[in-house]
Amino acid sequence: MKKLIIVPTLNEKKNILNLYKKIKKTNINFDILFVDDNSIDGSQEIIKKLAKKSKKVKYIFRPKKMGIGSAHKDAFKWAYKKKYKMLISIDADGTHDPIYFKLFINRLKNNDIVISNRFVKSNLLKDWPLSRIWLTYLRHSATCLLLSIPYDSSGAFRCIDCKKVALSDLILAKDNSYSYFWESIFILHKKKYHITEIPIHLSWRIVGSSKMTVKDVFISVSYLMIVFLKKILGKYNFK
Repeated sequence: MKKLIIVPTLNEKKNILNLYKKIKKTNINFDILFVDDNSIDGSQEIIKKLAKKSKKVKYIFRPKKMGIGSAHKDAFKWAYKKKYKMLISIDADGTHDPIYFKLFINRLKNNDIVISNRFVKSNLLKDWPLSRIWLTYLRHSATCLLLSIPYDSSGAFRCIDCKKVALSDLILAKDNSYSYFWESIFILHKKKYHITEIPIHLSWRIVGSSKMTVKDVFISVSYLMIVFLKKILGKYNFK
């Protein structure tokens, strides 16, 4: 079965090689697709070197910052065109641990999509500052309440069965930034896909800096309210 790991990158030079080594240690036969948004810190040079060393490393270099949601959409389109059967998406910042890959794959056997959950058990965010824990929990609670979905939907750590999930449904979400993640789960849930979760310990970023800004948070909250209003008015387009 052809399996692909999707890794969006934006100025993650200090994390890419370490993540690659961790993926290799899983001893699972994956190809790796990096989707880079015109990094200026040398990330692309590292990706090119990895691609020269291994035919399993692929990349898409985009001309500018186009959004992490957009990066996932482009990766899905590329993967389906190349006939991959299973996808795992993972952040490049070191917060998602490849040790969970085997659990993802095992749980996918009886499901269509497997996503990570940071709240189902205690202490899964123990490395995080208290202020960020509360902010993340509030966002999670608001999303579940307003969209009537029972999942931790804002994370990018996911596993998808391409044989069961239509590409058109994966790229249907309108948002191209961080809201893509919860919006896509909202859509996939409404379309009755079998979604399950696994608890993960999500580490706090050690190297580099977060790409999410205060502006991103404001836009995400505003967009959540727009989608909520469309939902209750029956005007959200699921096609």
